[in-house]
Amino acid sequence: MSFKQNLTNRLVHLGRCVDFALRCLNVCLASFRQVKLVALQLYDTLSGSLLLATVTGVALGAVVWMHGHNALARTGSGDYLPTILAVAVILELAPIGAGLILAARTGAHLGAELGSMKITEQIDALEILGVDPMRRLVGPRILACVIALPMLNVLIAGLAIFTGYFAEAVWNQMTWLNYQGAFLTGNRSELMLGDVIPALLKTLLFGFLVGAVGCYQGLHAKEGTEGVGNATTAAVSYSALAVILCDVVVVGTLQLLK
Repeated sequence: MSFKQNLTNRLVHLGRCVDFALRCLNVCLASFRQVKLVALQLYDTLSGSLLLATVTGVALGAVVWMHGHNALARTGSGDYLPTILAVAVILELAPIGAGLILAARTGAHLGAELGSMKITEQIDALEILGVDPMRRLVGPRILACVIALPMLNVLIAGLAIFTGYFAEAVWNQMTWLNYQGAFLTGNRSELMLGDVIPALLKTLLFGFLVGAVGCYQGLHAKEGTEGVGNATTAAVSYSALAVILCDVVVVGTLQLLK
């Protein structure tokens, strides 16, 4: 394949992806009327991700505390540890962690589920019956991802901050009131509402990307079990990549606008 033909194919594929994303946005907004379908997908998404999010939140809190405690102890700045932990977790680690968890678990699930439906001609059957697969299958799944990811983000952040307090209580015998005082005093100056809200809102975008990429790969799966496997792998890889790149773009844009 020549370079020109390869470039043309890639541009055509990019155009299809953009068109699919726009259609996903439309059906996602329309899915607010399909409460039952969205609720079922949301339950499935959360039930498979809560354990991962819980372990991630505890692990992040412990690891950040251990690194921060050792580094700040050498400079006599240990009082700043609750603030540093909160800033790192709330602004970056919790959102990106929740996004990658959803990409790994739900992205794979969407690719495999819709890919299986594609090769067994269930999607063709829906079209024959006059049912739009985008509205019936894609919209509720993407909306469930959009709703679930901020919830996972809050869970991870809360557990990480509480784990930081638990470590301080065990290691330095710090009481909850003292930790709360250090946490609130430092974060009043370091964590502005203009920083926290974008960090929370970008998780909505992460959820949309994970859902859209997973559905796209599933709906475009090739024939056979190998095709479903490839669609599942691609859904995980590309959705995780989309989350990471989106995070860089969003954070960079916000920093330029300040």
